[in-house]
Amino acid sequence: MRSHPTPLAAILAEQIKSRGRITFAEYMDACLYHPQHGYYTKADQSERRDYITSVDVTPVFGRLLSRQFHEMWTVLGRPQPFMLVEAGAGTGGLAKQVLDCARESLGEFYSATRYVAVERSAVRRKAQIQNLEDHIANERFCSSDELPAEILHGCIFSNELIDAFAVHRVQRANEELREIYVTLAQNEFRDELDPLSSIGIAEYFDAQGITLREGQMAEVNLSACNWIEDAARRLNRGFVLTIDYGDEAQRLYDERHMRGTLLAYDRHRVAEDFYRSPGAQDLTAHVNFTAIDLWGARGGLIPVGFTSQTNLLLAVARHSNFADLEGAEASEHEKMASRSQFKTLIHPEGMGEAFKVLIQQKGIDSANLAGFRPL
Repeated sequence: MRSHPTPLAAILAEQIKSRGRITFAEYMDACLYHPQHGYYTKADQSERRDYITSVDVTPVFGRLLSRQFHEMWTVLGRPQPFMLVEAGAGTGGLAKQVLDCARESLGEFYSATRYVAVERSAVRRKAQIQNLEDHIANERFCSSDELPAEILHGCIFSNELIDAFAVHRVQRANEELREIYVTLAQNEFRDELDPLSSIGIAEYFDAQGITLREGQMAEVNLSACNWIEDAARRLNRGFVLTIDYGDEAQRLYDERHMRGTLLAYDRHRVAEDFYRSPGAQDLTAHVNFTAIDLWGARGGLIPVGFTSQTNLLLAVARHSNFADLEGAEASEHEKMASRSQFKTLIHPEGMGEAFKVLIQQKGIDSANLAGFRPL
């Protein structure tokens, strides 16, 4: 695959020349998170990215999540404080939606909330400070580059985070599981098939009872497994909520995914040319929610429920009598726009069914959350 001469491409090429091939996970991590040239971390962040998230569509998304967080707080006995820890918080768009709703409609909950926005990018953390000035003044918001060491009562949550964790790529060849490495040939990045770099990759499939078909390629997100287990151990009592593009293992590794799920996004165009512009295009792979469940259990998490974004948002909206779909002072035109935007979030052929929601709990006997109640 031909690579464009980005600054990161030159750095990675030199690294491979001097030290030898690298795993695709090393390549992908550099492409997304290199301190100077990573897609998510470089200083010259463009105003318009190569993707649109639910947060971008409408503030209704954050308002409904705020309602679900309020219910979690109630289930926990309304603790003071209640920590809301968003991992991969970006520039704080979702934080603003959640906290604005809490302040306007859920006053006691807002008073109890301490929102921690966790973000690796210093540029994005700086933007958070500008976007959340009023909530910072109220001592309801702070920014961090890592998860808090201990969360006594609260919820750790993420929206489209784990699909951007670096993955290993593998292929079943001659009845053996082999890893796809990144090497250099004629000054171009190339795939190279060889034995696995970590025994953890084989254990990953064994734990889920998955055997790939001959010739099938797949991704292994060991970083996600480590992340959810670590997050679980930091949580004393509360919930972990994960919203992302993906599915359970049996469907994720079936015959429909013989080439895996890894994709590159550049100017809203989708491709499989992963080496085209290192650091200048987004790389993402579907989230394996079965693995998130299994490795979360190692940290003490118990599943509350697994559903689609459609079901979660509609169930929460109905539970609150659809109070958050439009503002009380909205004009008729604004109300129509809000309803149309909400349909985008829940449309079965769009975000609604593609995005899945897993909620796990710890230190609670049981939790019948609104988001999983029958429609």
